[in-house]
Amino acid sequence: MTLPTTPLIDTPGAAETLIALMHAQAEVARLSEREQLFSSLLVSVNAVLWAFDWETRKMVYVSPAYERIFGRSAGLLLADYSEWRDSIYPDDLNYAERSLNDVIEKGAIEDREYRIIRADGEVRWLSDKCFVSHQAEAGHRLIVVGIAEDITEKKQLEDELQRLATTDVLTQSSNRRHFFECAQREFEQARLNGTPLSFLLLDIDDFKLINDTYGHQEGDVVLQRLAESARSTLRRGDLFGRIGGEEFAAVFPGCAPEMAMQIAERLQREIQRLSFQHQDISFSITASQGLTNLGSADTNLETLYARADAGMYQAKRQGKNQIVLV
Repeated sequence: MTLPTTPLIDTPGAAETLIALMHAQAEVARLSEREQLFSSLLVSVNAVLWAFDWETRKMVYVSPAYERIFGRSAGLLLADYSEWRDSIYPDDLNYAERSLNDVIEKGAIEDREYRIIRADGEVRWLSDKCFVSHQAEAGHRLIVVGIAEDITEKKQLEDELQRLATTDVLTQSSNRRHFFECAQREFEQARLNGTPLSFLLLDIDDFKLINDTYGHQEGDVVLQRLAESARSTLRRGDLFGRIGGEEFAAVFPGCAPEMAMQIAERLQREIQRLSFQHQDISFSITASQGLTNLGSADTNLETLYARADAGMYQAKRQGKNQIVLV
């Protein structure tokens, strides 16, 4: 016996409705897949995407990386904008707020760099690019959007490269180039303001004999300890650097001639107190110094350097271990 067949779709337009429903379900699936992909991308991106309502002064969006980079609750930030202000390093707060205001005038800012303090107390550097977005669909609200990237490692590398470029590796003092660059700035400032300035050159006596007798390694120790002694003796703001093999220089900004001589004498005494041990032999060192002061006729730093150099060699000729004022 043959059973009658009943069509699965026997109403007008049912097939079209079913097809449309299938298309809608597929579109929903695609949108869901895109949303999941977008969410995954936001989680994986190591930068904070954010949106700020300028009129209401509220953060309207912040990406998941916020909690990872700032170490703070995104919920608290969305509830209270002051959470952002509280996270800025105090010295950078004025700049961070001022540059955010500049976005409204300029439309975009791409070079904002400032520090934040994480909830655990760690200080991190951020590069924050932001621009204005007018959202017509949101009632023409003025929205500032941005992306903040953690650049702490980059800053640390820049600082290290700067240190290597300006520091004498052996003594951790300024190297010759950096010392004279800083000295030139101080010279120009002193000339402009009519303030005193002193220039000192120091050379270790018989340093070649130390190297020949005790070895270059012991000579390096002598250089290191003399530099340490000088840094602890000089005033804050004084310049000090190694400008040659066993030759060092110092600049005393804003220092009256009498005070400059007192500093040089104190440094001379500290150098004489240094004691070194090589195997079972103890030895000490002395230094010859040339000191000069800025005069009204001095128009360039080289003049001071030449006078201090002449004074230092005069100290050598007169028996070493002394200061000659020129």
